[in-house]
Amino acid sequence: MSLRIIKADERLKRTSDCVKAVVFGPAGVGKTYQARTLDAKSTLFVDLEAGTLALGKDWKGDCLDIRGTSNEMGAHPWELAKAIALWLGGPDPADANGSYSKSAYESVVKAFGPASGHEQYETLFVDSITVASRMCFAWCQQQPEAFSDKTGKPDTRGAYGLLGREMIRWVTQLQHCHKNVVLVGILEQQEDELKRKYWDVQIEGSKTGRELPGIFDLVLTLQNFEAEDKSQYRAFVCHQQNPWGYPAKDRSGTLELQEPADLGKVLAKIRAGKRIDTAKH
Repeated sequence: MSLRIIKADERLKRTSDCVKAVVFGPAGVGKTYQARTLDAKSTLFVDLEAGTLALGKDWKGDCLDIRGTSNEMGAHPWELAKAIALWLGGPDPADANGSYSKSAYESVVKAFGPASGHEQYETLFVDSITVASRMCFAWCQQQPEAFSDKTGKPDTRGAYGLLGREMIRWVTQLQHCHKNVVLVGILEQQEDELKRKYWDVQIEGSKTGRELPGIFDLVLTLQNFEAEDKSQYRAFVCHQQNPWGYPAKDRSGTLELQEPADLGKVLAKIRAGKRIDTAKH
């Protein structure tokens, strides 16, 4: 076995690098609608919210209903969500015998079919991580770790510890899929003990919300703004340093502070690879 080193000229010829993005925004701002800006034929909409009304009946993309499918299979929705992530991302060589191991992958392939069954999809649009965390927590509360060894009573601390590990592992598995991956989640305004307002992600447990921006390449906040002429517009906030305090990050260096609310165009701009951060220095 020889060490596989990708030479510079080979890397620069690559045009199919995948984008891993998280889109946050307040409820009703139009996060789910962003799936309509993507190529319908090559997009798989992974629905954890049991609701695709925002997509409209004229959207031609495929949809995977996690809750409905889990009911048909007699499985917990979180167990199905993990199995789908494994099927799409393949086995983790670092997992010897766990949920994302080679043996687990082989079992999933027997149930769902070979990888060729999802090769036509270039983008996974997962709606939403907020609901995924709730499904995960409900599952965690049923596991042995969520009960005290001494008393047998529910152990909330144990449940939340398991929640953090399960969610980070699931998100990391999706991050390793050889496809574009878009996770959406609800952003809400909070207030600290000093009455200072700030924006925070609506996810069960603190670990996932804290570590998620470090796992994905792109973090966008979709929000409504008012222009100088008082007109309203909707845009993505793309830079970590922004005057509104929204969560954001652009590892590609290709995006402006604000970009038009069209996720398809944002992903295309990133894939074009023209960095603006280096051009300014």
